[in-house]
Amino acid sequence: MAAIPTVRRRMLGLELRKLRCAAELTAEEASDRMGWHPTKMSRIEYGRTGLKPHDLARVLDIYGVVDVATKEALTELARHSRLRVWWAPYSDVVSRRYADYLAFEAEATSARSHQVTLVPGLLQTPDYARTVTRSLSPVSTPSQVDALVDVRLARQAATLSRSTPLELWAIVDESALRRAIGGPATMRRQLQHLLTVSEQPNITLQVLPFASGAHAGLLGSFVILEFPIPGDLDVVYVEEQTSNLFIERDDDLKTYSSTFDLLRAAAADVEPSRDLMHTIAKDLK
Repeated sequence: MAAIPTVRRRMLGLELRKLRCAAELTAEEASDRMGWHPTKMSRIEYGRTGLKPHDLARVLDIYGVVDVATKEALTELARHSRLRVWWAPYSDVVSRRYADYLAFEAEATSARSHQVTLVPGLLQTPDYARTVTRSLSPVSTPSQVDALVDVRLARQAATLSRSTPLELWAIVDESALRRAIGGPATMRRQLQHLLTVSEQPNITLQVLPFASGAHAGLLGSFVILEFPIPGDLDVVYVEEQTSNLFIERDDDLKTYSSTFDLLRAAAADVEPSRDLMHTIAKDLK
């Protein structure tokens, strides 16, 4: 189980890559000067491996970095990239691919989510989450299911209730709200929860109604995560049955961002979305 915030490693790597290029060194040349394997600097720059503060100091000397503020900022980043993560206590139930996503989400400043079949995990109630977990993990024991639900609730608290909460813009297909997961009572509580959390200033919730017909998101769900350093670190997350896909190419990011804008325009506005959720809840009775 990884216990390193992936995004902080990537932020450090991005800054080191800029400094190396400014020093007119290749990654292989920098590795050679450090006495490392030729590919180690590339692995560091792409966030695939961490860097200890004393090694960072040597690298900065090689790059000719003398600015004290830059050195202190990067040293702090390297130190924090090795801190224990909030989900470490759940390492026996959190898969590596789920941990990868949690690492990205923990460092993101905003998320744009399009969900076709399910309520977004950050907005699920315990009963709804438990039913979904049992359905997606039929071989899990009851205690494992409970632990995974605990992870989901801890994730909500760590992400939406932190000092600077994640800015979440969620577009949920009407089909996800009409599927009575857990039965009518569970689904009514879930809808009421959505109505409550949608009043929070950091959460924008829109429903994509059946009446919208064909739309730009017919191929499935996705989440766009954005980070403090804009552009270079943003990723799109697409979950599949047996794997997770993180998309980072600029052209692909622009495509998904444009798709989200089209979905936002096709979805009902915030207040009509709340009215539709009220109607769906009444229909479940």
